[in-house]
Amino acid sequence: MTTRSVPARTLLTGGNIHSPVDPHATAMAVEDGIVVWLGQDSVGRTLYENADTVVDLAGAFVAPAFVDAHVHATSAGLLRTGLDLTACASLTECLDAIRAHVRTSGDQLIWGHGWDETKWPERRPPTRAELDAAAEGAALYLSRIDVHSALVSSALLDHARGADGFSEDGPLTKDAHHRVRRAARAAITPAQRADAQTAFLDHAASMGIASVHECAGPDISGADDFADLLARIGGPEVVGYWGERGPADLATAKGARGLAGDLFVDGAIGSRTAALCHPYTDRPDTSGALYLDAAAIGEHLRVCTEAGIQAGFHVIGDGAVAEVIDGFAIAEKTVGREALAGARHRLEHLEMVTAEQAERLGQWGVVASVQPLFDAAWGGADGMYVERLGERGTLLNPFSRLAAAGVILALGSDAPVTRVDPWATVQAAVHHRTDGHGLSPRAAFTAHTRGGWRAAGVDDGLTGTLQPGAPATYAIWDAPELVSATADSRVQRWSTDPRSRVPALPPLHPGADLPACLRTVLRGHPIFDRFDREEHHRGPA
Repeated sequence: MTTRSVPARTLLTGGNIHSPVDPHATAMAVEDGIVVWLGQDSVGRTLYENADTVVDLAGAFVAPAFVDAHVHATSAGLLRTGLDLTACASLTECLDAIRAHVRTSGDQLIWGHGWDETKWPERRPPTRAELDAAAEGAALYLSRIDVHSALVSSALLDHARGADGFSEDGPLTKDAHHRVRRAARAAITPAQRADAQTAFLDHAASMGIASVHECAGPDISGADDFADLLARIGGPEVVGYWGERGPADLATAKGARGLAGDLFVDGAIGSRTAALCHPYTDRPDTSGALYLDAAAIGEHLRVCTEAGIQAGFHVIGDGAVAEVIDGFAIAEKTVGREALAGARHRLEHLEMVTAEQAERLGQWGVVASVQPLFDAAWGGADGMYVERLGERGTLLNPFSRLAAAGVILALGSDAPVTRVDPWATVQAAVHHRTDGHGLSPRAAFTAHTRGGWRAAGVDDGLTGTLQPGAPATYAIWDAPELVSATADSRVQRWSTDPRSRVPALPPLHPGADLPACLRTVLRGHPIFDRFDREEHHRGPA
């Protein structure tokens, strides 16, 4: 990770600065990690002629750095250091990748991720016998792309026997999956974990991300993993959430911002564990899994609200969303709407939500941490959502509906479920695969920058923007072209009148060349740097 010291006063000139106070700014001055001025080059050179460092941007684009509001750092890092199955286009390719990794790694436990049988011509995952043959005696843990089911070799199977969701030959779901994941996680050495966390955080910084929200918990990552991650120095800021019900001081004990994140109300649509009001179209014998009822949800909200910390839940299916709505209503009767809204509780994913439910969530001050690349991967008339849900599958992830209802949006990746690629995420939010569900470019960009800070309780009107008084948290991008916003009927809360001084953004149309990150800066300190343009450093006077 890049963690070099930074001069007290820096002047950036010759660029395009994304600022709400001056959309035509070409220069920016930073003192002690705070933006102090924006404007034109000639004025900046006069005002800050004694700057410690002058950076010639040579036309580069400077914008607030991104926040990824939902990640799993170690799992995402293991995808970079271990067995990556996301590119496998068939069952045969998956088995070949497993064999190759087993023979080259020498590890006794192979941690892999990313298989998706819905994209394979065989339309099925490997059998246990096929996995054992490929494993050659090694223990395999291979999480599905949504991380709500997994394939394991026979070497790990005894950890899951007798648990709900056990299958003798197929993927493990529910508690069986949680048990075998814990066993696999225990086999990861501290050095492997540290390498994985470093790999992920370095990659996030290289994509213009200055902060990530780690959504941890006993079923997803573990206490040691969470503690090690929060103790790291350098790289993007890690905001930690711990997904477990308990007394409010549990958050303090864990060092967590709140008892939120992946506290599971249900599972995922791809694994058919998202809780539905009506059965799955392609599996009419199941409506998914509901892990928490309204009473438990309401009690958790009460405990956290009274303690002044964030509560939150993983919620995807419409059955789970209905349970969450009832839980909020229960909590409101005890703590009152004002206190409930003031706590700014979070819902992760929130994929199946009606207009009426969105309105109620907006009144309760809820933050929706959403993942637009889910829609890009599985939405549309021919996607996995429709395969699992029929016509219901075209109604998922209604971002514009949530925004119009006043729900705070924060965008993220859920890495390793989808890739860390913030500009592609913004693009996917704009070009939703269901007409009318997307956001304007400005709304999507705001949700992936300022929205992430607001989701974590930082709502000072400055953080996540570039204006005087704001933290100097920004990224420098190679973005040769910028375009101004035009009128957009999907979101009415943001003006696009030229007099509103809306700053320009890179083109986001399908097929556009998205910006490449040159430098990422967190409160004045570079955390990623491949910027090779001219800088002048002044010595002491």
